[in-house]
Amino acid sequence: MTDTEDFAALLGEFERQAAHRPHGLPKVGEKVRGRILSIGADHAFVDLGAKSEGTIELAGLTDSEGRLTVEVGDEIEAVVTGVDEDTGTLVLGDQHGRQLRGLPEVEHAYQHQLPVEGHVTGATKGGLELQIAGIRAFCPAAQLDLRYVEDMQSFVGQRLAFRITKLEGGKRPNLVVSRRALLEEEQRARAAETRARLEVGAILNGSVTSLQDYGAFVDLGGVEGMIHISELAFRHVKHPSEILTVGQQVEVAVLRIDRTDNPRHPEKIALSLRALAHDPWQDAGDRFPAGAQVKGTIVRLQPFGAFVELEPGVEGLIHVSELGAGRRVSHPREVLSEGQDVTATVLSVDSEKRRIALSLAPAGHPVEGREEQGSAQYRKPAEGFGTLGDLLRESMAKKQQS
Repeated sequence: MTDTEDFAALLGEFERQAAHRPHGLPKVGEKVRGRILSIGADHAFVDLGAKSEGTIELAGLTDSEGRLTVEVGDEIEAVVTGVDEDTGTLVLGDQHGRQLRGLPEVEHAYQHQLPVEGHVTGATKGGLELQIAGIRAFCPAAQLDLRYVEDMQSFVGQRLAFRITKLEGGKRPNLVVSRRALLEEEQRARAAETRARLEVGAILNGSVTSLQDYGAFVDLGGVEGMIHISELAFRHVKHPSEILTVGQQVEVAVLRIDRTDNPRHPEKIALSLRALAHDPWQDAGDRFPAGAQVKGTIVRLQPFGAFVELEPGVEGLIHVSELGAGRRVSHPREVLSEGQDVTATVLSVDSEKRRIALSLAPAGHPVEGREEQGSAQYRKPAEGFGTLGDLLRESMAKKQQS
């Protein structure tokens, strides 16, 4: 018995059992999930569980080189594209779009709003030209993607899924299609799954979508959140591009979820990279003990002193009274400049308040007019996003210890 005969026999058996199937079969256009029972010469037979059974063309289960991507027993997701008039078996199509043959199938896809496969043949300023079942079609630029596409030429030659939004009949029918409609539908489905896992403290994976001066936006799966610039790293970051690139995959912690009245964006989600990173201040006292000579770089000058980066995320303060080594200094810029490398002596470390007091004088060298209150003017830890990230980090650490 050949594979085709085998398939036909199996199909006949399921047809004989059709009378015992439950009512309420999936409708045309509905997405279904099933397991492949048999693979024939041109079609695969799919068990849809209690719902029904269906067939799907092998062309929708192959890669760009024509190789079959599934085996018997694999689970697939597909779209109901019709019902076989002779057998009543559901006809399934690739969820990314079915390759159509002729105007009747195109009209059927339009009526039921089914995804179709189109071959992009050209690009203009207004959009893409493509062929669907030998019929000319056009996709406006605004309907090509979820975001503005600058280089539409890169789509030429590709086979993509579209939804037919307008069909003008006649001897030479024209089609207007949308790829964005399908992407928005997929985005809504992913968003529903993401929102089911969305809560403060959750750790999620996402993709960086854009970088702004104040932070980075991340797609969590149909839902977008933002990493404020203060939550990118422990060290001072001038712009998110120092840490991230568009398209980069990241793991983030959810800091806060604020509900909005915007139906398209019902929540604002604050994210953090810093909350998942090692806090360099946890063991700063061991690495920078009092009396030790340390090297660093001047990163900021203030009237009361100079801030020195000792390592990413850890800064110390040389109070203005510790700069002159015996002579009075009115402003740090008299002896230092930003970007300058210096060697300093550690006077004290307060890991809880994230403060390290430094001196340019060698260890044990008396400094005339030294002001013990110097470190009191050390800047306080940033509040807002940073404080919330610290609280989240502490909470996560306690959970890991328990």
